[in-house]
Amino acid sequence: MADKTPKTAKDSLQRFLFEHAPVRGEIVQLEATWKAVLERRDYPSPLRELLGEMMSAAALLSATLKFSGRLVMQMQGDGPVTLAVVECSHDLIMRATASWEGELKAGTLRQLLGNGRFAITIEPEKGQTYQGIVELEGHGVAEALERYMARSEQLETRLWLAADKGFSAGMLLQRLPEGHGTDGDAWERAVHLASTLTRKELLALPARKIIHRLFHEEDLRLFEPQPVYFFCPCSRERVAAALRLVGREELTQLLEERGLIEVDCEFCNRNYAFDRGDLAQVFATENPAAATRH
Repeated sequence: MADKTPKTAKDSLQRFLFEHAPVRGEIVQLEATWKAVLERRDYPSPLRELLGEMMSAAALLSATLKFSGRLVMQMQGDGPVTLAVVECSHDLIMRATASWEGELKAGTLRQLLGNGRFAITIEPEKGQTYQGIVELEGHGVAEALERYMARSEQLETRLWLAADKGFSAGMLLQRLPEGHGTDGDAWERAVHLASTLTRKELLALPARKIIHRLFHEEDLRLFEPQPVYFFCPCSRERVAAALRLVGREELTQLLEERGLIEVDCEFCNRNYAFDRGDLAQVFATENPAAATRH
């Protein structure tokens, strides 16, 4: 299985809270984590920007949830971009992949995805899985998610996202329910200040410098930064379990046609190959007695 990316100053999520106002925020910045995704596939520029923004958004949303499990953000459509998937665990371990057809030109989500769907799935380690559908509205990921949060979660949320070849970054502001502060004008003031942040600053400045630049006149509480990693949990055992679901008969026929069954992980590009002996072992695990038969 793929190793975790090394922790760097750029691979972290910084949370902050307005002390006397119903506003909280987060800034995520990805360097090694983002490069680990780009090293595995050469994405065209419009898709690279889309996938990078999805990664930062997934990390930001995961950090607002009180759960142990993972958040899966998936776009799928019949347009030039056929698939974009980002997974982020509660402890900010991430992986991502995307597929496309033909030449890509910059455009809105609907121009890139065509007739498609944008789904957010929350898979807790304990409890019921929840899925929400995001409309493919607006120019980019931030606008679509802001509308989704307002409609589905009844939470005023603003997002600023950016990605290039070297970095992916994002900032989130969220208005807390009543009772979290007495400064009634803080939300509008925070959004106004945050809107002065440039794309270049978001990608280049350390999180604490951004916070100081924007909110140095506010009374803030800063939390310890949380590291973010790329990690793919694929393994030969997981692939074998998936092959068992396909069935012995179909796999045997495929093996006779090709001589070898190969499976590539879409996230980390690791290749898993199974020959006739491997296939017998895959199905022998269903019947432990068969594994020891000579």
